[in-house]
Amino acid sequence: MKFGVLGTGTVGRTIGARLAVLGHDVRIGTRDVATTLASTEPNQITQETFADWHVKNAGVGLGTFAEAAEHGELVVNAVMGAHSLDALRAADEANLDGKVLIDIPNPLDFSGGMPPTLFVSNTDSLGEQIQREFPRVKVVKTLNTMTAFVMADPSLVDDGDHTVFLCGNDEGAKAQVIEILRSFGWRDVIDLGDITSARGTESYLPLWLRLWGALQVPMFNIKVVR
Repeated sequence: MKFGVLGTGTVGRTIGARLAVLGHDVRIGTRDVATTLASTEPNQITQETFADWHVKNAGVGLGTFAEAAEHGELVVNAVMGAHSLDALRAADEANLDGKVLIDIPNPLDFSGGMPPTLFVSNTDSLGEQIQREFPRVKVVKTLNTMTAFVMADPSLVDDGDHTVFLCGNDEGAKAQVIEILRSFGWRDVIDLGDITSARGTESYLPLWLRLWGALQVPMFNIKVVR
């Protein structure tokens, strides 16, 4: 399957590489290709520049947001929450029209320092904002409640015995995303309902960040016991 992944940060790189390993045709998108390839800034987690990562993952194509979105039969939004709407606008609505969009980012506001706050919560969510602006896109919010490496490979924590959530308005789109999640290794997938449920999963991030601070490692996740 062809995937367009918007965003070249940790989440975009990790999800893009995982999809490629699983045999998919992946193109990752950025605002400016030349600038991204020329950047010498190391990733905060892996300490790799994008160019170094791209050499190791040569099977993942690189293009603009619009080129990645056009390439993908399914599109993944892995851009920081504050920049997501701008990135999707740059991707061009015509390239997104009718497609499933896996929406991963959270509405984190770092303007006041750490820990960040949420720039939308309670009565709205980033997932809903995206769905309203792009009504013909089938937005499915998922994978936003854990670190990128666990998103792509749940076996890294407790042999994968934990939970991932998703929500969205289109049942067929959610079924398709569940298949992708299962291909990553997710066994416990809970459908929370329509896109308004993104208010719940996005609002978990302040607790996730406090847990990260207390545990001093990001490799953990929720398990719903029932």
